[in-house]
Amino acid sequence: MALVVQKYGGSSVSDAESIKRVAKRIAEAKRAGNDVVVVVSAMGDTTDELIGLAQQITPLPPQREMDILLTAGERISMSLLAMAITNLGVRAKSFTGQQAGVITDAVHGKARIVDVVPHRIRETIERGQVAIVAGFQGVTESTNDVTTLGRGGSDTTAVALAAGLDADVCEIYTDVDGVFTADPRIVSAARKIDRITYEEMLEMAASGAKVLALRCVEYGRRYGVPIHVRSSFSGKQGTFVSADAYAPDPSPQSPEESVMEAPIISGVAHDRSEAKITVVGVPDVPGTAARIFEVIAGSGVNIDMIVQNVSAARTGLTDISFSLPEADGSAAMSALSALQAEIGFDSLQFDDQIGKLSLVGAGMKSHPGVSAKLFGALRDAGINIEMISTSEIRISVVTREDSLDDAVRAVHTAFELDTAGGEAVVYAGTGR
Repeated sequence: MALVVQKYGGSSVSDAESIKRVAKRIAEAKRAGNDVVVVVSAMGDTTDELIGLAQQITPLPPQREMDILLTAGERISMSLLAMAITNLGVRAKSFTGQQAGVITDAVHGKARIVDVVPHRIRETIERGQVAIVAGFQGVTESTNDVTTLGRGGSDTTAVALAAGLDADVCEIYTDVDGVFTADPRIVSAARKIDRITYEEMLEMAASGAKVLALRCVEYGRRYGVPIHVRSSFSGKQGTFVSADAYAPDPSPQSPEESVMEAPIISGVAHDRSEAKITVVGVPDVPGTAARIFEVIAGSGVNIDMIVQNVSAARTGLTDISFSLPEADGSAAMSALSALQAEIGFDSLQFDDQIGKLSLVGAGMKSHPGVSAKLFGALRDAGINIEMISTSEIRISVVTREDSLDDAVRAVHTAFELDTAGGEAVVYAGTGR
């Protein structure tokens, strides 16, 4: 017997028939002798629809009230799923995040989990029932207010519960068959990755791969939770995310086998959600760059890449460019503009027509020539590079947004990641 936490995304429970299909899969896992805890997202586009309703009422809804509103979506799907499972003859009980013991900080809209106290979930398991938990939500310990966890919050809920329950595996069900070497919607020859380390998956998620949320992977690595990404639309084995890509599969349905050699490159990720700000004519004196990034940090904006040009000897001025989430562009521009006189730069330039491509692989740190092959592939495809950033297992470049798809395909092919085994399937059309 194994304790399995399963998470189903919105595309997997988008309508009544989908919920029945998911309920059947859960019932089969329970009848196979496993203890099962399920985390569920809101049905289909419910969250977006609720946001739209709020914006029809007011352009600036209070965050506390938005959290109360948005948690309704998961409550609907959890109760319907519990009904469907019970209808199959398997006892099930649904819980909100608060009832499940998910404790968060008090930051509405993007709260972080600070503790999981799953007493009621344990009691439900001990009674032989399936526990259905609403994802994406928790409760503050200080005020008892409902909070939401932000994008990918249901993934994070599932992994946090798996850690709190000491589960054998956390299965993340989505509408693709696992983690692929590139987005299947762009690269039809993308190959499914059988195993990947937490570090590689963190780099993929941070670089734009949407199949797993970044915070979910961070939580899994911190608490050593084995994660199995698979499709709710097929019975295929998916992708295992763990500390060691050579380790045997942790899933109770999988055979005991290990991998002898991991590939050099795990995949190619891309991100269209970033923008670039260039601070033009910055005095090249000590402390100026520090002041610029203090202002950015003070506005609550996270920065990705940074490039500083060599200062011109004639003027003693330089340009500093950095990338950031496009949604934070307005806040960063306003914060810098307010201190233009103090910092002494000439002007600001904002560019939201960029795209980021990232090549990820733990094997690249011990294999020379990876950078040369990457830049050569982009050169041969006629794609210009505007910014470069590296880590031990990642190389990221910024290009023009309209060249991004071509760049992804060129790099994927150059590193021999294409498969001839048929097109990757995105069952529900979102890749998440």
